[in-house]
Amino acid sequence: MRAPAAWSVVVRKPDGKIVARRDALPRPSERKRAARVPFLRGIVVLGESLVLGYKALGWSAQMAAGEDEEELTPAQIGGTMIFAILFFAAIFILLPALVAGWVSGESSLLFNTVEGVMRLALFIGYIWAIGRSKEIARVFEFHGAEHMSIHAYEAGEPLSIDSVARYRPEHPRCGTSFLMIVVLGSIILFTFLGVPDGPLYLIGSRLAGIPVIAGLSYELLRFSGTRPDGRLAGVLARPGLWLQKLTTSRPAEDQIEVAIASLLVALDDETAEEVIARGGVPETAIEVRRSVEPA
Repeated sequence: MRAPAAWSVVVRKPDGKIVARRDALPRPSERKRAARVPFLRGIVVLGESLVLGYKALGWSAQMAAGEDEEELTPAQIGGTMIFAILFFAAIFILLPALVAGWVSGESSLLFNTVEGVMRLALFIGYIWAIGRSKEIARVFEFHGAEHMSIHAYEAGEPLSIDSVARYRPEHPRCGTSFLMIVVLGSIILFTFLGVPDGPLYLIGSRLAGIPVIAGLSYELLRFSGTRPDGRLAGVLARPGLWLQKLTTSRPAEDQIEVAIASLLVALDDETAEEVIARGGVPETAIEVRRSVEPA
């Protein structure tokens, strides 16, 4: 769970105990200059999100396996990130382009159509396929619990299990929307580049296009976020909400309890106390919040 000043991860251990980790995030004025420059900041945010995600996964795996397990080192995180980026580029960027070049001949229209349709189909198919596993299906339930708790928080509702359970598991500001816009943006951008002239141009243009598309996608989401009721915000959010039908599911009550605790831990002290004062917050979540040292 990410808040303006901190991020948190909460885990229910095999013995049923809930534990939490909270780390501070740099204030906007303290961040690198690139993180404040339009278009560049989207690339920076994407990199930061990958780092935080791997840290959270590493820590949660450590808690699930036992505290005697060692936490991931920066080198391990970096190596895993590089592999993930190369895997994404190879499967979702280069493979569709190579197949399109093989079947389209000299037809630019056929090339762009095959590349775009295949990239979108691979992306959605991959999400659907991993969701068939029991472990990932449970992750998607926690994903839904996260969104539902945020919905209740933003609506000013008490963060009780019953209150949170009334909300839908999809949320328009989910990172899934960002990924979907990146995939759709790649289809549009690469269409203007036409048929690549040779394998080097094919690979170079597609790899170079990833950060460009990420930067543009972030700016679009950021702009629409300042006008959440506008038409552009609705158009940009809709593909991500459709995809979240695959990446989120209705959670059980014990999963909602973990999500509430995670949100409470991520908030600053003043905001957390205001949320607790609304009433209904599970006592376990309050105890977890107060057991975590300030970031």
